[in-house]
Amino acid sequence: MNSIVALIPVFPFLGFFVIALFGKKLSKGFVNIIGCGTVFASLALSVYAFASLLGKTGDEAGVTIRLFDWITAGNFSVPFAFLIDPLSCWFLLIITGIGFLIHIYSIGYMHDDPAFSRFFAYLNLFIFFMLLLVLGDSYLTMFVGWEGVGLCSYLLIGFWFKNNEYNKAANKAFIMNRIGDLGFLLGIILIYVTFGTIRYHEVFDVANSFPAGKPVIVAITLLLFVGATGKSAQIPLYTWLPDAMAGPTPVSALIHAATMVTAGIYMIARSNILYTLAPVSMDIVAGVGLITAIFAATIGLFQNDIKKVLAYSTVSQLGYMFLGLGVGAYTGSVFHVTTHAFFKALLFLGAGSVIHAMSGEQDIRNMGGLKKYLRITYVTFLLGTIAISGIFPFSGFFSKDEILGHAFTYNKFFWLMGVLGSVMTAFYMFRLFYLTFYGKFRGTEKQQHHLHESPATMTIPLIVLAILSVGGGLLGIPEVFGGNHWLHQFLSPVFSASDFKMLSKEMSHSSEITLMMIAVIAAGGSIAAAWYYYAKKENVPAAEGAAINPVQKTIYHKYYMDELYANIFTKPIDWLSEKLHKIIELKAIDRAVNYVGESVTWMSSQARLLQTGQIGFYIFAMVVSIVLILFFKLM
Repeated sequence: MNSIVALIPVFPFLGFFVIALFGKKLSKGFVNIIGCGTVFASLALSVYAFASLLGKTGDEAGVTIRLFDWITAGNFSVPFAFLIDPLSCWFLLIITGIGFLIHIYSIGYMHDDPAFSRFFAYLNLFIFFMLLLVLGDSYLTMFVGWEGVGLCSYLLIGFWFKNNEYNKAANKAFIMNRIGDLGFLLGIILIYVTFGTIRYHEVFDVANSFPAGKPVIVAITLLLFVGATGKSAQIPLYTWLPDAMAGPTPVSALIHAATMVTAGIYMIARSNILYTLAPVSMDIVAGVGLITAIFAATIGLFQNDIKKVLAYSTVSQLGYMFLGLGVGAYTGSVFHVTTHAFFKALLFLGAGSVIHAMSGEQDIRNMGGLKKYLRITYVTFLLGTIAISGIFPFSGFFSKDEILGHAFTYNKFFWLMGVLGSVMTAFYMFRLFYLTFYGKFRGTEKQQHHLHESPATMTIPLIVLAILSVGGGLLGIPEVFGGNHWLHQFLSPVFSASDFKMLSKEMSHSSEITLMMIAVIAAGGSIAAAWYYYAKKENVPAAEGAAINPVQKTIYHKYYMDELYANIFTKPIDWLSEKLHKIIELKAIDRAVNYVGESVTWMSSQARLLQTGQIGFYIFAMVVSIVLILFFKLM
């Protein structure tokens, strides 16, 4: 098993290597086979690894595959090794499964792009680094994958680099992630200083003997959380994610659904015992997650770009995942990562199908009535919208309910605000749905003439993801419905130590049913309001520049957070950089360097005068030199 499973990240890297070197010489069909086939091979091996862990408990549920000695310096030693356990296997299935569907979808979506092979090379490299991130058995290996997906996100967001705005979006994502990555790196250093190692099992074994609330553990977990806020787009490092929509739609689906943005969730879930020992950090994680969920949901209410609505939806849903982590619902958070991967990938790819049919149009105010032209996209998009709204019995209902249930026992205010966020989610998602597919067509005649359903390479992934969005809840059927939460049982070896230390309150089945009903009824009412306003009344958001009330205008402009960051951070740094360039760089450093060069040139020109070409002068200089040597020798 060991040698076979170790090949999981190798196949996508080989795909990247071959396509990057020979892509221009290969046909598109061959690029498709390599790009998709390598990810499918990783998926097949991930299924094999997953099957090998079924039914195993305790130490048997984790296997470390040591490949070679990586870094050895004094007492510091880190092997290059992979950890195959329930958590890493589960993320392997999500990454390779959703990644494979996105690769298939990209065949149709990117077919006419002149940089087709480069796109697939980047996708394969992205999958490789994400697999490395979840497979590593140490924080340092995770950090390599962590930085790798950051690099690939930069390449993919700025894929159409001839557009300078897209380059700015890629730079923004890269820079904001570097801020979070500094916190992550400092956390890794503090882990080594505290535990003498950065390998997971060695760190967690020692940490189990620590008392809860120890300051060094709080410091470590908060530094790690800084890294997670950057990669998983939480307040205050969230503004890069909506701008990441500059990349092609498959990139949006890949980054937002199952890979990069879930890296922070994986890192905290992997470090669960450290966070369980730091109650203060858990409160901060839950609080930041909840604030982000509500804040992003309010912004989503008034956005008109189909991809921007989904982007803020992703930020909001990530907030729910962090809320789950903060209240101790580790399995619930991973469960929501899973269901979110299903319905958010579906929604983004569905949006890509709409944009493809609309000749690149992304403004939902210029759409409408598309359900009769895009039947498959319409039905699958509807199923994804219901799932994200948390309606029973779709997948989003079960995962979101588990987080809200834990939030209720942890802090009732958290639960109340979580329900409010769920209500807003249902409203803005069905607002998007009705404005896109219902009413009269509001685009141009040319766009209407072009309307058609996407090719099979794009619709088949939509259908598969729709099925998963509907039935994904079967992975975590709670006891109140006669289930035993299979996913919780599968992941229990990873979270058992934290579950043992957590003093969670039990909830009666009647109370659980009541909370479920409140959440579903509230979301249902929100859906009804969206239907009445946008489907029945056919109201369309005001055009750019139209008079709207100040509150709506503020939210529409995303609370002016980008402008605020620009004024507080970007402009002062730019001003300081300009001054340092003019004063320090040009007047000090450049002048000093230039003076050295000019001095050498002057001295060379003077020394050159000694080369007269006259033999008499050379003899005279030789005699003088001999006299001076004898003089100094005899002194």
